[in-house]
Amino acid sequence: MSADVRLTVNGDPVVLPVDGGPLLFVLRNRLGLKATRFGCGLEQCGACVVWIDGEARFSCTLPPEALDGAHVVTAEGLSADPVGRALLEAFEAEQAGQCGYCLTGILMSAFTLLRKDPRPGRPAIVAALDRHLCRCGAHGGILRAVERAAARLAGRDA
Repeated sequence: MSADVRLTVNGDPVVLPVDGGPLLFVLRNRLGLKATRFGCGLEQCGACVVWIDGEARFSCTLPPEALDGAHVVTAEGLSADPVGRALLEAFEAEQAGQCGYCLTGILMSAFTLLRKDPRPGRPAIVAALDRHLCRCGAHGGILRAVERAAARLAGRDA
C-alpha cells in the first residue's frame, strides 16, 4: 500500500509516495542522495546513519512512514550548517578516513554530538562514535577531526 510522507530533507520539503522500503532506499533511490551508505542492513555498522530531528538514527531499517513531518539531514546537507562545515573542513584537514565508506555515518553522529554539545571531551566523542565500524583503522584521525571541529566551534585553534 502506498502513502504520502512529508519530510524536510537537507532543508528542502519533499512529499514521497512510500512503497515499504526503508528510509535509506528512499534517500538513495528516490531522492538521489548517495552519500548515505548501505552497510549491514541490521543497524550494526553505522554506515546508514542520518540526522533526524536532532538524533543520529539508522536509516537502513527505518520506515519512512514513521517520519511524517520530520527533518532529515544527510551528509549532502552538512555544508549548509556551521557545525557541518566545521566537521567537513576538520575531516579534510586531518585526512580522517581511508576508504571513506563509513565516514558519512560517522560524520552524521559527530554532527549530532556537536549540535548537542559543542565542547565534548574525548570520552564523549568516543561514546558517540562507538557504534560505527571502520575497518580501515582510521579511528585516530577521525577522533582528531571531531576534536578539531569542536575546537573551531568553540573559537579555539585546533
